Amino acid sequence: MTAKEYLQQGYRIDQRINSKIAQVTNLRELATKATATLSDMPGSATPNKHRMEDIIVKMVDLENEINADIDSLVDLKAEMVSVIKNVRNPELQTLLELRYLCFKTWEQIAVEMNYGIENIYRLHREALKNISIPHKTIQ
Repeated sequence: MTAKEYLQQGYRIDQRINSKIAQVTNLRELATKATATLSDMPGSATPNKHRMEDIIVKMVDLENEINADIDSLVDLKAEMVSVIKNVRNPELQTLLELRYLCFKTWEQIAVEMNYGIENIYRLHREALKNISIPHKTIQ
């Protein structure tokens, strides 16, 4: 695993969390629709009495996955903080923190650090050369 791949793990976990949160939101909306349908309808010939239960079970399962992913992300970020602190140049540390802990774009980093985008890319390449990846990595 390269230094860049190691550092990008946090962003991937964050994306999974956000995706699962969107799924839970969609299931909640579906549950609301199912409740409204069940309460407004006089009854159908073959009602699915377990529909609401199935939706709730799926929401709970997804919420448990989200919590596990959040735990992984917190652990990974703690490990990444110590890896980034081992980079001796504070400017490179800041760049790595903004990119891999705060998930900022290159443009946002350039503005925040008051550099041109090409200088940010150059500093990033230099910063990656200073990363020492721990043997045990979270995925």
